[in-house]
Amino acid sequence: MIGALIGVGAYIFFTESGTSRKLEKTGNKIAEGAEAAKEKWTDKVGELDTDRIKDELSKTGKVIAKKAEQAGSAISDVAADARITTEIKSKLAVESDLSALKISVDTTGGVVTLAGTVSSLAAIQKAMKLALSVDGVRQVISTLQVK
Repeated sequence: MIGALIGVGAYIFFTESGTSRKLEKTGNKIAEGAEAAKEKWTDKVGELDTDRIKDELSKTGKVIAKKAEQAGSAISDVAADARITTEIKSKLAVESDLSALKISVDTTGGVVTLAGTVSSLAAIQKAMKLALSVDGVRQVISTLQVK
C-alpha cells in the first residue's frame, strides 16, 4: 500500500507541468558543477595517491581521507546525508570505470563509507576523490577491495 502511494506521488511529481524542464536544468547545472569540482580535487585531496591507498589497505583493510576545511564540522541532518549519498551514487553511475552497482555508499553525519569491489587501486582513488568532491562530505572511509 505504501509503495503504491509513493509510486503515485512520484508519478504526479514527474508528470507535473514544468518538472521535466526543471530536472533537465538541474542536470545541466550538475554537469557544469562537476567540471568545477574536478578542478578542486587536487587542492582538497592531493595527498591521496595509490601508494598510500595500497599501504593503508594492507595495514588496516580500509582507507580514510578527510577534507581539511571541513574535518571539524559535523553534519547530522538526515536529509543532507541522503543528498550526499544520492549525489555520490549519481556521479559513480556516469563514470565508465567505476560501477555504481558494485560500490555501496552510506553516509552518516557527513562521513561517507564506500564498500564493494573495484578493478584497481586507481579506481579506489577515483571513487574516494569523487566522494570527497561532494559538498557536505567531511570524511570518506573506503573498504573497497580490488578484484
